[in-house]
Amino acid sequence: MGDGGLVTSNQQELADKVRMLRVHGENSKYHHQEIGLNSRLDAIQAAVLMVKLRHIDQWCEERIERARLYQSLFSATGLVGNQIISLPSLSSGKGHVFNCYVIRVRQRDALKRYLDEQGIQTEIYYPLPLHLQPCFSHLGGRRGDFSNSEQAASQVLALPMYPELPLEQQEMVVEEIKNFYRQ
Repeated sequence: MGDGGLVTSNQQELADKVRMLRVHGENSKYHHQEIGLNSRLDAIQAAVLMVKLRHIDQWCEERIERARLYQSLFSATGLVGNQIISLPSLSSGKGHVFNCYVIRVRQRDALKRYLDEQGIQTEIYYPLPLHLQPCFSHLGGRRGDFSNSEQAASQVLALPMYPELPLEQQEMVVEEIKNFYRQ
């Protein structure tokens, strides 16, 4: 389907700017106010998105529930709070909807390989901090300039996360992570 998306806003100025940026930065036909993108949805993507929107609140709540379960399962392992595993924060009310469940871990690359061997798919999102990306080299960022972001980039690991993720699979993920660190 592609990378169709949706932006909602109750701020007219922001909504107007996003509308402009999605069509190459045009503020009127063939007149470009800013450099933008071709980020328009085709009719099929828009139709699918309209159907999916009816379920978004339920899916977000299910993701939050899966995150709460991960928190509970990890808390019982004894690995949290001793610089082995750091978990994302859960907030009450409006907050993260956990499109990804990303933990920070020691020995991330070895853990990822181990989980792959166990048939557990994980992902490393953003392994290279922005200041080290080639597209920002003109800004002069060097290794060590932003040590916190470099450390985070070397530790983050996204675990399986989707609204229908079964309890048994979450238990297996946590159990295998526990097994890795107990070796």
